[in-house]
Amino acid sequence: MRALQLTAVQTLTFITIPEPRDPGPGEVLVRVHAIGICGTDVSGYLGKMPFMQLPLILGHELGVEVIAVGDAVTNVKPGDKCSVEPYLNCGHCHSCAQGRTNCCETLTVLGVHGDGGMCERLVLPAHKLHPRNTLSFEQLALVEMLGIGCHAVNRAQVNAGDPVLIIGAGPIGLTVLEFARLAGAQVSIFELNQARRAFVQRTWPDVRVLTEAPDEASAQCVFDATGHPGSMSAAIRYTKFTGKIIFVGITKEPVPLDDPLFHRRELTLLASRNAVASDFTRILELIEQDKINTSAWISHRCTFDELPTAMPEWIKPATGVVKAVVNLL
Repeated sequence: MRALQLTAVQTLTFITIPEPRDPGPGEVLVRVHAIGICGTDVSGYLGKMPFMQLPLILGHELGVEVIAVGDAVTNVKPGDKCSVEPYLNCGHCHSCAQGRTNCCETLTVLGVHGDGGMCERLVLPAHKLHPRNTLSFEQLALVEMLGIGCHAVNRAQVNAGDPVLIIGAGPIGLTVLEFARLAGAQVSIFELNQARRAFVQRTWPDVRVLTEAPDEASAQCVFDATGHPGSMSAAIRYTKFTGKIIFVGITKEPVPLDDPLFHRRELTLLASRNAVASDFTRILELIEQDKINTSAWISHRCTFDELPTAMPEWIKPATGVVKAVVNLL
């Protein structure tokens, strides 16, 4: 069976791996149809992702088809189309006992901490599959990405009418935008890249797009989706008294904190990591109800065979990638 492995920085290589074993109790064998390319994949490709060790098979945003099920599997059946929740948690640590499975103490994320879905078939735990036969495989591959924004907005407890500032209009920042709007917030987004600003203006004309950082505290909730330590540090300045700062992006570098300002405004600093199962359920329903328009998201596509050539182009800002999807079939 073919798989695409990140063998070195900026080097994707087709390899042959053994066929997956038959699914055991509580497991499912799936065929991969669509793979979303996200910022984590790009960071890993560029050698900037702290959790990845090469060689590695990438791929955690997946739209899959069930081929076979093991004993005691009742939530899916052969032929079902599913989104994959790629966060493999232990189920018994402190975080899991609280229902915070997204930050399990021994969490393994497909395609990040271990081999992922850039292959033809793989075996997964059945409870990590979210079936929705009314949606396309491309739509199903977008659900994990949307879950990042859904979870971040839930963490911040955004209310209707709240002034919200999002820093960074890459895919993750845009998922935050999507769910902040659904919460009824007054949304502004700060982005330096002109093409990304234009995309926001076309897609969400009700959103205020900023070409420069605010010169005063303007938001109750500030989401930083850049993963840039300077930007993350500056987020404090844009946050109103009693407000919240939510770090959605991640960096290897220390983030300086202006402690006197932080204390004076009595701010709350939150991290947001991954998503939980209920986020997947909600997102699938929202897409099915046309409350999230997925057609606007996908700007670039390629086949599995084309990805090693497409990836070096997609990482260039001039390419204008909003969201890229790989189709295997």
